[in-house]
Amino acid sequence: MSFDSLGLNAEILRGLAEKGYLSPTPVQQKAIPYVLQGRDIMASAQTGTGKTAAFTLPILQLLNQRPAPSGKHRRPIRALILTPTRELAAQIGENINEYSAYLALRTLVVFGGVSINPQMMQLRGGVELLVATPGRLLDLSQQRAVDLSRVEILVLDEADRMLDMGFIHDIRRVMKLLPVKHQSLMFSATFSDAIKRLANSLLNNPASIEVALRNTASEQINQFVHMVDKKRKRELLSDMIDRNNWQQVLVFTRTKYGANHLSEHLNKENITAAAIHGNKSQGARTRALSDFKQGSIRVLVATDIASRGLDIDLLPHVVNYELPQLAEDYVHRIGRTGRAMATGEAMSLVCVDELGLLRDIERLLKKPILRISLPGYDPDPRIKPEPIQQGRGSHRSVNYAFNSSGIRSSNR
Repeated sequence: MSFDSLGLNAEILRGLAEKGYLSPTPVQQKAIPYVLQGRDIMASAQTGTGKTAAFTLPILQLLNQRPAPSGKHRRPIRALILTPTRELAAQIGENINEYSAYLALRTLVVFGGVSINPQMMQLRGGVELLVATPGRLLDLSQQRAVDLSRVEILVLDEADRMLDMGFIHDIRRVMKLLPVKHQSLMFSATFSDAIKRLANSLLNNPASIEVALRNTASEQINQFVHMVDKKRKRELLSDMIDRNNWQQVLVFTRTKYGANHLSEHLNKENITAAAIHGNKSQGARTRALSDFKQGSIRVLVATDIASRGLDIDLLPHVVNYELPQLAEDYVHRIGRTGRAMATGEAMSLVCVDELGLLRDIERLLKKPILRISLPGYDPDPRIKPEPIQQGRGSHRSVNYAFNSSGIRSSNR
């Protein structure tokens, strides 16, 4: 199947072709026709499978088919895309600019951490498609700088995060600013049952799209667990990076302090690293991400702020230095690798305090994660060793070695 078979216009197809995008992914094949029909959607698909294009392409098509008033009338906001993080908002904005290169549509990305005044000035000129984080959008609304009364399409990207208790109050405030009649699209890699029920209450007879089993990780990601004493995690991480000569590694910690502390340790070990989290200025966050993408630093240490929205071409390695409190966040974290049909590796360093979290993750995935061990790094003696079992889907404790292409077990 090709994109032109989905009914997209020539200008959009031209922009896609110039980026080398010729064939839609499964989530795009299923979602785009529904969006063009005006249906509400709840879509679940693994990270790295093209969810952003699945909603931005048909939105661009619909806006282009119904031109905004010209002349002295300011262009109204007709489509609103809400995201939980600044990085994801910026990434979506970049994608939209690529796809709409040959369309006469005005788009804008707004988020906090930067001056609000330039955003207010751009809004005064008229914007048809707005990408925003909820907090900054409400700030703009309070200053009467944004009018959402003519929004035709609302998108909640990473909808599970947008509808949890951290964002739901802001989302409800935004919904009150929208017209009663509008099309709603919700996309995410994970939907808990509670979030799914809440999402259904906000949608009108939605089409349900599940490209893969709900809450699953991509099969292109090789997942490993290394049991290790908590006090030796830093040493093990440095050793893995050094022995294997990893040049690009995204490492997740649970706290902002932990991200800073680990980044400082790695730099002392002559492994170039930077931290990214919510306490960093937007300039520092943008700079760290840019340095990581360009290869100026080898390791980006992040909190879960980076588990959604970081789209890094061919990122080979993700390490969970600490497991997330929510099992669903594990799927989003490791989804930073193994994107767009590439393969990747995800390593989790697990101490005795995290065994319950590991069980929750394996329960969500509905399968165990392969246990491996680097000689010299024994787990906490309180951790009972897994029996060595053979057979598909079982726990297997193996030793492993490093080479230039990644982890290779020594007793397959």
